[in-house]
Amino acid sequence: MMRCSLFVIIFFTLLSCQKSSAVGEGIKKDSTSITWLALGDSYTIGESVSMSDRFPAQSLELLKQKSVRTEKLTYIAKTGWTSANLEQAIIDLNPTPHDIVTLLIGVNDQFQGIDTGTYSRNFRSILNRAINLTQGANENVIVLSIPDYSATPFSKSLDTAKISREIDTFNSINYRITQEYNCNYIYITDLTREAKSIRKLIATDSLHPSGMAYRQWAEKLNTLIGKKI
Repeated sequence: MMRCSLFVIIFFTLLSCQKSSAVGEGIKKDSTSITWLALGDSYTIGESVSMSDRFPAQSLELLKQKSVRTEKLTYIAKTGWTSANLEQAIIDLNPTPHDIVTLLIGVNDQFQGIDTGTYSRNFRSILNRAINLTQGANENVIVLSIPDYSATPFSKSLDTAKISREIDTFNSINYRITQEYNCNYIYITDLTREAKSIRKLIATDSLHPSGMAYRQWAEKLNTLIGKKI
């Protein structure tokens, strides 16, 4: 009888450890809720589209099909923010830890002519903060590449070749640093370049992505996050 009781104790101890490990390795499983912190600029806050059309919101709607519901979706993002603005906002707001943190920043650094060295330092610092906000779960931090606004009507009077080239340079920086920290990276720049020939991918302001465009991003995020469930 004593041996039987000992076996039961060991069994449930091991089962408890396995459950703890599974949660730590990925997103919470099966009909549980997740918290999501979306860091960025106008592309994250969804300038010129409804709140439900923002890419984090659309991603979470898709995740409902995988029995995942949202406990909390928090945005730290504002139109016009550079990497320096975003980092200061994170410091000021001091958010609590989240299950998922997405990061998309850099278009305004490029637009304002901020040098790549400054962007590199800022991005690295923000990514470190993002990792800390997942309590060290690097795999739950997802970086999105910077969209290429040269494909929009807004840029028709600008040097579009230069914009596209510089966006590629900034993306090479954030990709390299993301890889260095073993976080996830989703490349959506190619999708934004399709807006040159598909007008429906552009919002009414002739600059930002439409809800249809953000749906494409959401599908990529859904695929990535779905692998963790």
